[in-house]
Amino acid sequence: MSRIGKMPIAVPGGVQVNIDGSQVTVKGPKGEMSRGFSSMIDIALEDNQVVVRRNSDQPQERSLHGTTRALIQNMVTGVSDGFTRVLEIDGVGYRPDMDGNNLVLYVGYSHPVVVVPPDGITFEVDTKARQVKIMGIDREALGQLAADIRKIRPPEPYKGKGIRYQGEYIRRKAGKAGKATK
Repeated sequence: MSRIGKMPIAVPGGVQVNIDGSQVTVKGPKGEMSRGFSSMIDIALEDNQVVVRRNSDQPQERSLHGTTRALIQNMVTGVSDGFTRVLEIDGVGYRPDMDGNNLVLYVGYSHPVVVVPPDGITFEVDTKARQVKIMGIDREALGQLAADIRKIRPPEPYKGKGIRYQGEYIRRKAGKAGKATK
């Protein structure tokens, strides 16, 4: 039995969970999310908890069991609390800025890079600390957007310049040792 899959999902107050076959809809104070799951996995609402069960020990069902439970947990957490990722920008002249809802990054290119947020995701910029806070209810979309922003200027190992996640450790390399003499 999957250790993750067999744990019930507690539904906090103010959150409604609707299960229609394999379609799960979650409404909360931050928004609403809906997602379809495989019909091989049984999803039920019992005593204000969502329970995920599988019918057999087939490899396909075993792999879907924990994944389904984790996705539903992320939906419940997203609509009740939301998710946040923080990116740090390091480098001389590198800085984030806001233009309305859009994020504008000055990261050493000849032009500023403009990032338009998808629906349900917002940016918050701290120009003093050179940090970008990405907030939203969909953990999957939020993580993908954070990865795409980091890909604009990934941190380099010699000076550490670039965009990195908060708390991410960048392994540094030594520079040139100098020209060897004969």
